[in-house]
Amino acid sequence: MNRKQVQSLIYLFADFVVSYIVWLAFAYFRRESLEGHGYLDVQQFINATVIAIYWMILYATGGLYSNPFRRSRLQEFVQVFKYSLVGVVIIFFLIFLDDPTPPINPKQKPTRQRLLLLIYTALQFGSVALIRFGLTTITNIRIRKRKFGFPTLIVGFRDSALRIFDELDKSRRSLGYDFKGFISPNGLPPKHNFNGLLPHYGEIDHLEEIIKKEKIEEVIVALEKDEINQVGKIIDQCEDTSVQLKVVPGVYDFIYGSVKVSHILGEPLVEIFPQVMNPWQRVGKRIFDVIISIFALVFLAPLYLIIASLVKLDSKGPVFFRQERIGKKGKPFKIIKFRSMYTDAESKGPALSSDKDSRITPIGLWLRKLRLDELPQFWNVLRGEMSVVGPRPERQHYIDQIVKIAPHYRHLHKVKPGITSWGQVKFGYASSVEEMVERLKFDILYIENVSLLLDLKILMYTIIVIIEGRGK
Repeated sequence: MNRKQVQSLIYLFADFVVSYIVWLAFAYFRRESLEGHGYLDVQQFINATVIAIYWMILYATGGLYSNPFRRSRLQEFVQVFKYSLVGVVIIFFLIFLDDPTPPINPKQKPTRQRLLLLIYTALQFGSVALIRFGLTTITNIRIRKRKFGFPTLIVGFRDSALRIFDELDKSRRSLGYDFKGFISPNGLPPKHNFNGLLPHYGEIDHLEEIIKKEKIEEVIVALEKDEINQVGKIIDQCEDTSVQLKVVPGVYDFIYGSVKVSHILGEPLVEIFPQVMNPWQRVGKRIFDVIISIFALVFLAPLYLIIASLVKLDSKGPVFFRQERIGKKGKPFKIIKFRSMYTDAESKGPALSSDKDSRITPIGLWLRKLRLDELPQFWNVLRGEMSVVGPRPERQHYIDQIVKIAPHYRHLHKVKPGITSWGQVKFGYASSVEEMVERLKFDILYIENVSLLLDLKILMYTIIVIIEGRGK
């Protein structure tokens, strides 16, 4: 367990204890107010445990346990207030909206309930915010006194890099940067090594390898204008790591897309957050995927049986077809489909299907046209390997060819692949590598604008395509 995980657990434990105590205090005074006697039975302690776990899940969903060493106290205050307010509203509708607890005076019940909920909101928010404020303050003091720092790598070695290094390393109060070395862009050997203070680790092509080997936690990109063309490669190299990527403002001017920025501790650095979706959206998307998948697997079971029978009668071979595809973060998985080709379809090696493909069975042609061969992939979605909506997964054989033409293809691996996609709706199936590259622009557009609303829109368009029989 690394120190980030330990620090996150400290926040987690503190939130649990505080939420547990606050609920017990609220339960006691609530009964005192509504029933005339305050007492706590075993059920109240069980309730307090459940409520405390509920708060931890809610705070985790809001990202309150991420990046525990780089938390702003003002940001802490705002986030805790926002999620405490949302949490109490949920509790009200789930528990207190139809509360059977008999009050001393029934006419006073609504007024007292509202007052008690207001008090609970204040207690939950105030207690959690106070404890977190203390923990964050302690962490900031330790950083400033150089009790610990974050292993940092500089990309660049010319004027911008030297200036940033001098400002940060010689700062009277440490900002947490523990510089370990630097790498040079464009494969050019450096003329110096920061006055002998930093070792040279290599070039940008080896950045990801260096980050993992040296356990780098922060990367500062300080390039000159004639080196800006390397920014995309740097972001790609950092994409599959957990490093905090920061750039000097001059470099940020050349970064486009869904990049979120914030100034870090008043220094002239801009942080890049490569996450495609915020925690709320990720949880919502997963819930959406699970609900749709369960519905499809349960209520469409008769259709599955009919298709399975037709596939079995149509040609020799198994009902289902399994093939290795590349998923999120480049991890391989086995995709499941109804078999639509003869069993020896790829005896001569991998080949994409075309409009008049003799390898496709008669039933397979019908299944593909209505896209019913994709139905078993709801099992992949339920397993967490795929999403209902996302870029279609490809085989490594074709990915190797695509990246030679379009290196930015690897951006598709930021998200889970999907049963349907914006590229498939707008462009359709690709029968060549060139068409895959052409379809790529639609999938990149999806990633840049991913949301639950867009997923619903794509799902509706997919249904229209199925009804019209425009599959291939």
